[in-house]
Amino acid sequence: MQEELEEYILSHIDAEGKVLSDLNRATHLYHLRPRMCSGHLQGRMLKMFVRMIRPQRILELGTFTGYSALCLAEGLADDSCEVHTIEIDDELEDFIKSHFALSPLANRITLHIGDAREVLATINGDFDLVFIDANKREYCEYYNLVFDRVRPGGFIIADNTLWDGKVVEWGKKLDAQTAGILQFNDMVATDERVEKVIVPIRDGLTIIHKKCD
Repeated sequence: MQEELEEYILSHIDAEGKVLSDLNRATHLYHLRPRMCSGHLQGRMLKMFVRMIRPQRILELGTFTGYSALCLAEGLADDSCEVHTIEIDDELEDFIKSHFALSPLANRITLHIGDAREVLATINGDFDLVFIDANKREYCEYYNLVFDRVRPGGFIIADNTLWDGKVVEWGKKLDAQTAGILQFNDMVATDERVEKVIVPIRDGLTIIHKKCD
C-alpha cells in the first residue's frame, strides 16, 4: 500500500488510543522485529471483527507484545467475555503484563506462557474465535490443533498469509516459513468444512468460517 494512502486511511478510522499507541511505540523501541505488532489499522479491524462476531471466548496463538490481544479484548461485549492468549517467548512476559496492567481491559485477558501445543490442553472449553499469529512453520499444525475447539459457526483468523508477497514468488527456493504459509493456504483452500477469504491488508489476513453442518 502506498504510504500516502495508508496515512489517509489511518486519519479516517478510529484512533487506537493512548494505551495501544504507547505499546506500539515501546514495541518499536525495545524489541526486535516490531513489524510483528498488529498496529493501528489491523488492530481496528480485529476489534471490528470481534464486534461483528460477538464471541464469548477468544483464543490467540502468538501474543508478541500484546497489541492484538488488547484489540480483541476491546471488541468484546462486556467483562463476562474473555481472551486467552499464548506466547512462547517467556522473555516477553514482563513486558506484556506491564502493558496489560495499564489497560482497563486487563481483566478480560488471560496470558499463558509456553508452547501453544502444550498450553492449549490446559485451557478448558471451546472458542468462538481463534486468531493465529505464531510460528509460520507450524500454521497447519495449529489449525488442526484448534479446529475441534472452535464451535460450529465460529471463526479462525490467520495472519501473515500473503507473507510479503512471497506466496507468489514462483521458482525461488522457499524458506521454511514461506513453505509453511503456502502449505497452510493450500490446506485451507481445499477444506470443505469451512468458508474462507483472504483479505489483502498488511501481510494478509485469512478469515475462516467453520460451517455448522
